[in-house]
Amino acid sequence: MATAVTQQATIGVIGGSGLYAMEGVTDVREVIVETPFGAPSDAVMLGDVDGVPVAFLPRHGRGHRVAPHEINYRANIWALKSLGVKWLFSVSAVGSLREEVIPGHFVVVDQFIDRTRNRASTFMEDGIVGHVSMADPVCASLRNVLLGACREVGVTHHDGGAYVCIEGPAFSTRAESHVFRGFGANVVGMTNLPEARLAREAEIAYATLAMATDYDCWHPDHDHVTADAVVAVIHANVGNAQRVLRRAVAGVATAVDSSAWKALDHAIMTAPNMITPEARVRLAPILARVLPDPEAKTAENHA
Repeated sequence: MATAVTQQATIGVIGGSGLYAMEGVTDVREVIVETPFGAPSDAVMLGDVDGVPVAFLPRHGRGHRVAPHEINYRANIWALKSLGVKWLFSVSAVGSLREEVIPGHFVVVDQFIDRTRNRASTFMEDGIVGHVSMADPVCASLRNVLLGACREVGVTHHDGGAYVCIEGPAFSTRAESHVFRGFGANVVGMTNLPEARLAREAEIAYATLAMATDYDCWHPDHDHVTADAVVAVIHANVGNAQRVLRRAVAGVATAVDSSAWKALDHAIMTAPNMITPEARVRLAPILARVLPDPEAKTAENHA
């Protein structure tokens, strides 16, 4: 069953459960959203960041209970869309595939490579067919906001790069790590796909702030990645991530419109009269702009 929720935040953040504890956040409250795809990772935390409404969703749930391959990505994106989110920041821990991306550095990625295998990765099924463009999977406007925030805060960051997303939950083999380097990828992680793809289908502008925590296992002069090492770098750098996000939230006010908001223009292949009522209900928050409720239109004509 889906719960209809009135619009409450145009900016969303998916990441660790501690992000909404950063300075400047007030009036934090929980919203439990039921979706047609099951439960999101956790309740959505709504709060004001320096007076700007923001929806926070801990990707792995509070206490880090949900493994990367178990995350209900569709429920997460549907829930944020139903709350009115138009701009979505993703904060992710990643392994570095490049010498110059030193653990502790941030990468504002601009491309993704999908190496996942068993994840539901689209809303466009069961009565509706649609094909969105993923040539440029990151919103350029939102990425510029993140870059500006990194500069203002003064954190070491890298402009651009490809994020290769693996299935997990195990880390890469050494051979895989070298293959990913051969792809030209800059970082490796386990969570940003299908998250980015679903955000595009939902017409949400999406950008990633990736924090390098290790050198995966390719680097001959560094130990291979361990969970303890990842957590240690995250804890050491969480303050920087919070400061960048705080500035980024303020920066959204100056962002231009996103092309992601019209991702479904010319994307739906199914004839409108052939889209089932079930599909319309299931995807109501996502399809509302391109497929208005025919009953509402009829009522308007009779008014």
